[in-house]
Amino acid sequence: MADHEHPTEYPPEYPTALGASSLKTITLLGQDLAEDVMGEVSFGELAFWLATQRRPAPGEVRVFEAVLAALADHGFTPTAIVTRLTYLSAPDSVQGALAAGLLGGGSRFLGVTEDCGLFLHDVLSSVDGELPVDDAGWDELALATVRARRQAKKLIPGLGHHVHKEGDPRTPRLLRIAEEENLFGPHLALFAAIGRVHPRVLGRTLPLNGAGVCGAALADLGLPLPLLRAFALLARTAGLIGQLAEELRRPVGNEIFLSVDLNNRPIAPQPDTNGGSHG
Repeated sequence: MADHEHPTEYPPEYPTALGASSLKTITLLGQDLAEDVMGEVSFGELAFWLATQRRPAPGEVRVFEAVLAALADHGFTPTAIVTRLTYLSAPDSVQGALAAGLLGGGSRFLGVTEDCGLFLHDVLSSVDGELPVDDAGWDELALATVRARRQAKKLIPGLGHHVHKEGDPRTPRLLRIAEEENLFGPHLALFAAIGRVHPRVLGRTLPLNGAGVCGAALADLGLPLPLLRAFALLARTAGLIGQLAEELRRPVGNEIFLSVDLNNRPIAPQPDTNGGSHG
């Protein structure tokens, strides 16, 4: 008998702890959405709760929302520019403009948050026995980590910044907030130690950047590691909405477009000379 003659069997129920609706109520995370969540739970708290399915403590909310604030907007970055230019091209598609900006969140912008959190977690997971209990112990682990990365000719995620070469102002602030809330965990401890010891190996001092410290903080909060970049994108969504709002008030998208379009310079074709495949 042909496959299409066998109807697919579906389970009778699809359990979810997230949103569910009945005739008169909406539940979310086991709460009555209208009565228990709306006006009672901040958006940052709700985002944390949705991702972990546990209600965060106030201190956790403060650290989490500090991360969101740190990553929301950094000016005319590629993600902001492409959002404005997409809106210029398709003003009828706000969702397209936002999506264009979010799609640019990768290894150079926003992805560092994820890369750093995963890197630190891998180092911590490789430790035999107990983790360090003081700065000296963390420095020893950090020193071994930096030396191993240099020997492997690999960069350290979260180390260095193209603008804040003398120190990213977000980093010490987030470290202080985590300390104040007793949420300065092993990921932040290792990251801070890397900041202290790396000059002894690299021969120069680089700043611990804000995206990296955000990844360490999110990992210490116990948020799902595969979703670390998603939280950076959540923050950047708010920033891109701000970019669009400013584009409505003070548009620059057309100027950016024309600055390229009116200054292009035709040149002769340049064939590939690197021995690439041509079919």
